[in-house]
Amino acid sequence: MNETLISSPVGVMTVLIAVVSFWFWLERVSGWRLFNYLPPLIFIYATPVLLSNTGIIPFKSTAYDFLYTYGLPMFIVLMLIKVDVVGAVRIMGKGVFVMLLGSVGVVIGGIVAYTLGQILATPAGFPLHFPLPEDSWKAFGTLSGSWIGGTGNMTAAHAALDADAGHMTLAAAADQMVYLIWLPILLGSKAFADRFNRWMKVPADRITAMDRAAAAMDTDERPPSMTQLLALALLAVGTTWISRGLAEVLPPVVLGGATVISAGTWLILLVTTLSLIASATPARRLPAAQPIAIAIIYVYVARIGATMDLSEASLETIGAFVLLAYVWIFIHGAFVLFGAWLFRVDVHTLAIASAANIGGAASAPVVAAHHRPSLVPASILMAMIGYAAGNYLAILTGRIGQLIAS
Repeated sequence: MNETLISSPVGVMTVLIAVVSFWFWLERVSGWRLFNYLPPLIFIYATPVLLSNTGIIPFKSTAYDFLYTYGLPMFIVLMLIKVDVVGAVRIMGKGVFVMLLGSVGVVIGGIVAYTLGQILATPAGFPLHFPLPEDSWKAFGTLSGSWIGGTGNMTAAHAALDADAGHMTLAAAADQMVYLIWLPILLGSKAFADRFNRWMKVPADRITAMDRAAAAMDTDERPPSMTQLLALALLAVGTTWISRGLAEVLPPVVLGGATVISAGTWLILLVTTLSLIASATPARRLPAAQPIAIAIIYVYVARIGATMDLSEASLETIGAFVLLAYVWIFIHGAFVLFGAWLFRVDVHTLAIASAANIGGAASAPVVAAHHRPSLVPASILMAMIGYAAGNYLAILTGRIGQLIAS
């Protein structure tokens, strides 16, 4: 018997949507500086945690199952059909390769940090003891999704790696604690632009060329018609249906006795691949796909929070994971610095490239607006490329950690 105050699926879904709506409404109308440091995502995740642990909504519901089975795949479709690799390369040039090198740095940094955590978790004379769970590789894979693409990739990797709410708690806590340090570094780098560009021997006409390409970019999107909304729905639902059907018949892949590609992993990989194929068609010009996708994914984040049992949480484990995340982020920083030197790009591009990884589409425009407002549209395109690569690389990070553990 369910003893929660609200137990019906439609009631639970109403609560989740209300939580998301409230925090974005409060951010918009209050203007509180608090949201500059703790974005609504944190509260959207934490509020359902409190609601479920106080008996207002349940830990398990068919509403959660629906969001997992259909909501997440449809989000991936709607977000990835807007990927425009050519447009980003046209404006940012070699900066796109710096961002991709930063993504590689996230993968390698995650593997290094996880391995370090495994070493410190064994009491072999080390002064520190890191109490990470045996399956903490799921948390590392989940966080790498956020740091390569964004919140959507974090939730997709979380599902593909069969992680639970505890792993999301570790990833979300580390994501925000590192964000509080890393974002000011990216914003503050503007003060060193001239010296940095001379040191990196950046071509004198690079910034002028970027501004010219950005000015020629058409970023206007008209309100969608009913026909266009139906086309979006058909694309999202149809791709989800096909991907789920294929995922159920494809065999799992086992390496070293560990299942590295399960049915859930196949689903994320298939829906990602089919969506990227669709992005090369006129479907990319359909309006309103991105705001609908973002609305879905924030409700899904609230769903993950609702399944978190605080009785199983450990502040010691969270602290250990956050410390390893700081090691991880500086490895990523070393990779983007190397990329800037290798491709001779300016500090503005470097900062945007790193923000497109670590903060995704939410942070990249903020960094771009601070460094060079003309690059805001390009920063969004660059973040979308991160969305495209994030699902693949996050799953890879997690599964390599799984192989190391086994």
